[in-house]
Amino acid sequence: MRRRSLLAGAVAAPAATALLPGCAPERRRASGGKARLRFQSLAWQKESVDATKRLVREWNAAHPDIEVEYVQGSWDSVHDQLLTSFEAGEAPDIIHDAADDLADFAYGGYLADLDGLLSRRLRDDIPEPSWATAMFGDGVFAVPFLQEPRVLIANRALLEKARVRVPTVQRPWSWAEFEDAAKELTRGGTHGVAWPLKEPVSATLNLSLSTGGKLFHRGADGKVTLRFDAADQRVPRTIRDQVVRDRTASRTTLGMGGSDTLPGFFGGKYAMVPLGFSYRQQIVQQAPKGFEWTVLPAPAGPHRDQRQGVSPQTLSIAEDSPYKEEAARFIDFLLRPPHMVRLALGDWMLPTGRRALDDPALRTRRYGWATGTALAGSLDQAPAQSVRGYPEWKDKVATPALQEYYSGAIGLDSLRERLVKDGNLVLARYQR
Repeated sequence: MRRRSLLAGAVAAPAATALLPGCAPERRRASGGKARLRFQSLAWQKESVDATKRLVREWNAAHPDIEVEYVQGSWDSVHDQLLTSFEAGEAPDIIHDAADDLADFAYGGYLADLDGLLSRRLRDDIPEPSWATAMFGDGVFAVPFLQEPRVLIANRALLEKARVRVPTVQRPWSWAEFEDAAKELTRGGTHGVAWPLKEPVSATLNLSLSTGGKLFHRGADGKVTLRFDAADQRVPRTIRDQVVRDRTASRTTLGMGGSDTLPGFFGGKYAMVPLGFSYRQQIVQQAPKGFEWTVLPAPAGPHRDQRQGVSPQTLSIAEDSPYKEEAARFIDFLLRPPHMVRLALGDWMLPTGRRALDDPALRTRRYGWATGTALAGSLDQAPAQSVRGYPEWKDKVATPALQEYYSGAIGLDSLRERLVKDGNLVLARYQR
């Protein structure tokens, strides 16, 4: 998997109460003037691991006085592993994670504020909307470096047969046009679309930005409450209507992950699948010979609003690291524009840096790279990015409620009550 799957209840209370800053043993600088830094990477695909390890070797060859040790981590267990290592005072110096996993660590005092540590080049190269994903309170606690829009992966032959208008970034489908296209593509044994919604919360919230959905609202007192307004309902209603009313979406894929839908997609069971941009790699590797596919932009909201919420991959520095300046220098090296391109190609994702995004290797039409880079300017902070208690709300409230709604087991009123009423009870415990 590309992202970690938060375990239910992994953060049942704010990290500041679960962990006690200052109780961990202080780490000391190495003797002899040589710094040794541990870099925990969550790269998992061979291309990505190889690219990251090569950059570590290049750094070590050029900086014999600052040695970086590559430590392999896992998206599946990173949250709990970091909780344990912070408590024990054994956290890596440089931490690879995702922006939506950082709030409790940042507010709990376990990540260094990077303001003043990062080079001007790096600060200027990454746009402010990306930096916003790593800001908690008044501090910047990570460098966002890779991000992933959601796109529609479509069967080119079925699109041509149905004679539907093929959307582009310049002329995307509206959500209504997307519904109409799914109807045209549903014929014989083929559904127009497959929604893999084993983890429905992120997809629902992030796509809802295009329709003005926000869900989380921060008051003047800084506290967050939930509302489920008409703009928040547009995307969930579309998905449910496609599954339950129109039957243009396959019901069986609701419990699937993205990879699970690919065999059916290759076999013509679904004409389109909304997926993260990085799934293109699996399609290239697994598609049968001669299978033609294309990358389409996700549907747009009013006035062709193509905003999407994203939670970029990030690099942070542990607050108790004795090597903060050295770690910042390594991060700057790792994220130089040519290096950021190598990491993006290895992970089949988009870099956040402006100069890296301009690289011709990421602008080619092959495999839909050009479509993805054209969407980069529409990527925004995920709605729940800095909300404390979000993991618990997501796992215990929103995931089961959305799964039941999409399957037709409950209606919109019940969904609203559970998301908002039950959700606000959860958030209140984190904001006392």
